[in-house]
Amino acid sequence: MAKDKIVLAYSGGLDTSVILKWLKETYDAEIIAFTADIGQKDELDGLEEKALATGASKIYIDDLREEFAKDFIYPMFQAGALYEGQYLLGTSIARPLIAKRMVEIARAEGATYIAHGATGKGNDQIRFELTAAALAPEIEVIAPWRIEQFREEFPGRAEMIAYAEKHNIPVQASAAKPYSMDRNLLHISFESGMLEDPWFDPSADENKGMYVLSVAPEDAPDQAEYVELTFEAGNCVAINNESLNPLAAMEKLNELGGKHGIGRVDMVENRFVGMKSRGVYETPGGSILFAAHRKMESLTMDRDVMHLRDSLIAKYATLVYNGFWFAPERLALQALVTESQKNVTGVVRLKLYKGNIIGAGVKSPVSLYNPDIATMEADPSKAYDQGDATGFIRLNALRLKVASGVEQNKK
Repeated sequence: MAKDKIVLAYSGGLDTSVILKWLKETYDAEIIAFTADIGQKDELDGLEEKALATGASKIYIDDLREEFAKDFIYPMFQAGALYEGQYLLGTSIARPLIAKRMVEIARAEGATYIAHGATGKGNDQIRFELTAAALAPEIEVIAPWRIEQFREEFPGRAEMIAYAEKHNIPVQASAAKPYSMDRNLLHISFESGMLEDPWFDPSADENKGMYVLSVAPEDAPDQAEYVELTFEAGNCVAINNESLNPLAAMEKLNELGGKHGIGRVDMVENRFVGMKSRGVYETPGGSILFAAHRKMESLTMDRDVMHLRDSLIAKYATLVYNGFWFAPERLALQALVTESQKNVTGVVRLKLYKGNIIGAGVKSPVSLYNPDIATMEADPSKAYDQGDATGFIRLNALRLKVASGVEQNKK
């Protein structure tokens, strides 16, 4: 009889390397490794040889960068999504894309299972599995870190390293970098190790070597740099008058932001599973895009449409963070977002300087800003009669006066 097939989300790191071998031995199954290229750069070097040497029957290494930028990053940025006021959701938004491709491969290969190396304490397990449930409910998920047998065999990293050595699995586990990293086109995250102490200062001079995408703000150029972003219907389509697709735009903005020390965030966040965790993030290009998009909206979005969309930002961001990208409520919110963006068109000019993003001008052919109406001088259009404000204020003050009278009568 043919063996069961398991599609494993594979990074080539210590955890997934050990898991690949462990799954093959424990389930007597054929392991198909899958790696999504979503902007990890040189982290992908040598993965095919390593996966096959570790026991995979085959490996898919799929370039998903364009899809990631166009269908995941850009729609999320149109929504203005920001989790707990700080996090631009770089890891969160990548997981549904990875899981989507995993189930596509599983169906094409006739696999019964998909598997991942996410721990039982984190958010990624939820993101992977909610996506699988939404797109391929017939496929079962194996999560080794939630299996008692696996945890007993590997109570710590020392046991995993010993297992890798026993089975001649090359790994690069090191005490020199006692933290975990996750990189993609939108950001890089750092967690665990010394970062589990919220008093630890990752910005100190002695910790500069941790960062990958950006220089320290104090080491950024002493000369500010201007950049212009052109938007059409809420999407950045050109930088400095050069037309760029979403992938190329993100790569260009990452280069600019990293050069000027932009986009570093250090926060304690609330995980979906109930605990708080400390993460450090580098999101140089995303931070520029977020600021520029908001500035473009300020000129072109109707006030009440903007306020309605803004009232949904926390909900939208939480859906992404918690893994509900393919849930019907996120799709419904996206439809509203898309409608709100139809006139977010024009050019934003920003000044980048030592970690700061400074607004330096905005213009649009569909601007809702009318200088004749807004001017402090005489209004040539006579569109606004200042005397009308008297009745407007009086009507809005009515309930306040009534409430005040009630309070006075209590005394």
